[in-house]
Formats: sequence, structure tokens, C-alpha cells
Amino acid sequence: MTRAERKKAHIEHALSTGQKRLTGFDDITFVHVSLPETALSQIDTATKIGELFLSSPIFINAMTGGGGQTTLEINRALARAAAETNIPVAVGSQMSALKDPGERPSYEVVRKENQKGLVFANLGSEATVEQAQRAVDMIEADMLQIHLNVIQEIVMPEGDRSFSGRLRRIEEICSTVGVPVSVKEVGFGMSRETAAKLFEAGAAAVDVGGYGGTNFSEIENLRRDKAVDFFNQWGISTAASIAEVSSAFQNRAVIASGGIQNALDLAKSIALGASAAGMAGYFLKVLTSSGEDALVKEIAGLIKDLKRIMTVLGCRTIEELKKSPLVLKGDTYHWLKARGIDPSTYSMR
Repeated sequence: MTRAERKKAHIEHALSTGQKRLTGFDDITFVHVSLPETALSQIDTATKIGELFLSSPIFINAMTGGGGQTTLEINRALARAAAETNIPVAVGSQMSALKDPGERPSYEVVRKENQKGLVFANLGSEATVEQAQRAVDMIEADMLQIHLNVIQEIVMPEGDRSFSGRLRRIEEICSTVGVPVSVKEVGFGMSRETAAKLFEAGAAAVDVGGYGGTNFSEIENLRRDKAVDFFNQWGISTAASIAEVSSAFQNRAVIASGGIQNALDLAKSIALGASAAGMAGYFLKVLTSSGEDALVKEIAGLIKDLKRIMTVLGCRTIEELKKSPLVLKGDTYHWLKARGIDPSTYSMR
């Protein structure tokens, strides 16, 4: 199977496997505010990822590219939707375009269709400094995402089997490329220990990429003759991962992703400590089932719904939403307790 064929297979399997609502967000409840003293017109959803300013905390997270005309058209539509709604958009891994220049258009289309917006480049942690710079230059990127996908690679029939030296390469990339670097997990969550290493290496942000969204172990197992399906239930839920990392790094940029499906998930992500949230699988489903116009309406609706939630919580800004009290229960509560994090710090603030 060629790399382009594999990319198209990933899209098909991502849509067919879907998302199973295992993110942990259902363990999180806002403490209701009966006297919020706010108005919808006062709400400001602006936020920052490091030094990058966003008009709202939502962005289109990395999905695809390098799959020929199919992925080119998907990225074209995603870029247009991002431009229309003034949110950032990330491309999928650009390694295929670095190895095959014929695949460059499926990535370059994002900048062509979104000339003034924030665009994020993307490569795996096996990338060299030279490859990272080429990826950034290819789409005139405002930030580079480096993705960590060990589980996907180890399950993938033709995937990598050695992962040594990656932290050193990430450190070299962070100190060399001329844009901020965000390091992201791909669906299995990130611990505070991993986040500590990445921030020490120079990452401007970490994207927890928690368990509960698109499951790349499940996707790769569909491509195997004999499944290694014990990895299908592997990982840290999105809610637990956000809380774990943000509680240890309150002044650093933490990005939420992994199965976020609506404005309430988004609001809970921010209240747990995230500065922004990436959505991929849900947006892909809307785009492929209902079209580009429907995706634009969905994104605009998410922003409006987030403002409604902030209004009833009495939060005029994203920073205020980060301090909104929450009550935690279930697996998320027990995970944090076991990891030495007091869940009551969220409910008593």
C-alpha cells in the first residue's frame, strides 16, 4: 500500500470507527451560577497559545494531506471554513510531501485558501531540523505541531519500531525553526511527566490529544491481518490528561484535543486548564456528511454556544472561565486522586 493509499484508508476508517464518548467530560459538572452579572454582548472569547493570539479557543486540528486529490479537497474545504470563521487550521503530517513533492499541493492549498489566517504545520517526532523547516516554509506556517504517535506506529503494519532520540530532535527543532512549536499526542493522552520534558525542551505548548476521540490503534488494527487490540483501550482520557498537565503547569499553554464534540466539552476543557481546543474527527464527520457550508455553520454555532455557557457562568473572558468551579466524579476523579492531584481544588476555587 502506498503512503497516499494509507492516508485515504485512515480517513475512511476514522469515519467508520467514529468517537465513543470516552473522553471523561461526562465526569465534569459546572457549579451553577444563579446571579452571573454578565451579558452575552460582553463575552470575549479571545485567547493565546504561547504568543499566538486567537479570536476564540477553537481550531481545526491536524487531519490529513498527502492522499492525492481526496485529501486536497478536504484540506481546501477545511481551510475555507477556517478563513470564514477566523479560526486556525492545522494540516496533517507533511512527511509525505517532503518525500514526494507531488503531494505538496494537498498541503499548500491550506495557505492558498486561508492567506491571512493562522496555519499550523505538522510532522512526526522522527523529523529532522531540516525537514521541520521545510514543512514550515511549505505552507508559511505560524506554528509547527510535532505529533507523538507511538501507539499508532507500533500497531501500524508498516510503522516505526524504534523511538529513541526523539526528545533530542524535538529540542533541536524548538531551538531552530522560527515559529512556536506545539507537541501533540495523537489520541492516547499525555502525562505531566511527558509535558515536563517537552516544556524543558522548548515547546511553546503541549496538546494532550487524549483518549476518547479518534482511536488510531483501532484504525490500524483494521489494516492488520492479526489485531493487537489490547492497545484499543490504552491511554489517558482527555479530561484527566488536561487536568493532570495543567495542574502542574498553570502558566504554560496547554491545548485540549481528543473527542471534543460540542461547546460544553470545549468549556469544560478550558475550565480544566486548557487555553485552546483542537477538533478534528467531529469536523471531518460534519464536512463529509453535510458539506462545507454546514461545517462553517457548525463552527459559528460552537462559538455562539461557548459564549452562552460563559454568560451563564458569569465569565467574561477565557481566563475567567479557567477559574470557574467544577465538580469532578467517576473515573476522572479517581485518576486524579491516584496521581496525587486533589479534585477539590477545582470545586472550591
